Amino acid sequence: MEKTILVHGSGHKADSWRETVSYLNRREDILCPELSAILNGREASFPNLRAAFAQYCAQTSGPVHLCGLSLGGILALDYALDHPENVKTLVLIGTPHKVPKVAFALQNVVFRFLPKSAFASMAFNKRDTFALGSSMKNLNFSGRLGEIRCPTLILCGEKDSANLKSARFLARHIPGAELQVIENTGHVVNEKNPKALENPKALAERLNAFYGRHL
Repeated sequence: MEKTILVHGSGHKADSWRETVSYLNRREDILCPELSAILNGREASFPNLRAAFAQYCAQTSGPVHLCGLSLGGILALDYALDHPENVKTLVLIGTPHKVPKVAFALQNVVFRFLPKSAFASMAFNKRDTFALGSSMKNLNFSGRLGEIRCPTLILCGEKDSANLKSARFLARHIPGAELQVIENTGHVVNEKNPKALENPKALAERLNAFYGRHL
């Protein structure tokens, strides 16, 4: 069976998908890679991560359904552009079409003052988070979005102000892409968090509807 690969963002780990997956159909065909693990000891840089992700996707038989949030969306978009024959559908959640340099610099200032322990729940440790960020600061997919040919769903939380503009840009420039804004929801849509405006059930409903048309 065709596999659906759910890719987490830099602020979380693979288990952030657990609540969303519990509401999804065809759960037996869903994979949630741990990004730090697929690097297999290599330096946390974007070139290494994209190569490791491509290798991970290549291990599945046949085309895959890619769904990524934030950093995961960047990886999914990058893979769909470079390996169009291997991607059946694409879902991008809270995904920037280019790295926002000002916001990124401010984030790095905040991160610099955080203790190492604060990164325990994130995808990478403090050193690797900075190394990965440094290697991504010039990423920009703006000129290549027209190359995407697979059915594409763009999702963004209504309260995710940092990524709403990008979501609309992606929807305008990816041929046939559909944009859905999830009401009263923040950036990390997939994870149940009573302290934040997240909505894994609403996300799963949209994914089930989209995959119901394309699986």
